[in-house]
Amino acid sequence: MEITPEELQGRVGEELGVSQWVTVDQPMISAFGELTFDEQFIHMDPERARAEAPFGGTIAHGFLTLSLASKFLVDVLPDITGRTMGVNYGFNKLRFLNPVASGKRIRGRVSLDKFTRKGETQVLLEFGLTIEIEGEANPALVAKWLTMMFFEEVAA
Repeated sequence: MEITPEELQGRVGEELGVSQWVTVDQPMISAFGELTFDEQFIHMDPERARAEAPFGGTIAHGFLTLSLASKFLVDVLPDITGRTMGVNYGFNKLRFLNPVASGKRIRGRVSLDKFTRKGETQVLLEFGLTIEIEGEANPALVAKWLTMMFFEEVAA
């Protein structure tokens, strides 16, 4: 489905959708730890984490959980007429609320909170993002995520 920027603007305050589930398993956690040089035992050593950490085993890095936000947005954001690209613009709020245990599935719930024109070809979007953990009452994280969208042109 494709929508115009104006139609997207009309969806401010609405939930855009819920993504597909992603399993966060130990190979993913270990690869992320190696790539980012964050090899703390709570992420990388299942036996030690079971014995010494309060989580019952290894957990995903908070930044690994956050890094899946792009995939979740792709799952829910419709194609937008005239969009040439989008870039991460940062966060107004980010809170890690609940660890993601190895083997758990997570998904993103995305709302469009703000739509701000930034000239003739740019729009700053603020998304409400909640990353949910299957079977858990509390989410892994909540965020106010900013994305700058670039367009061939945006109607006035």
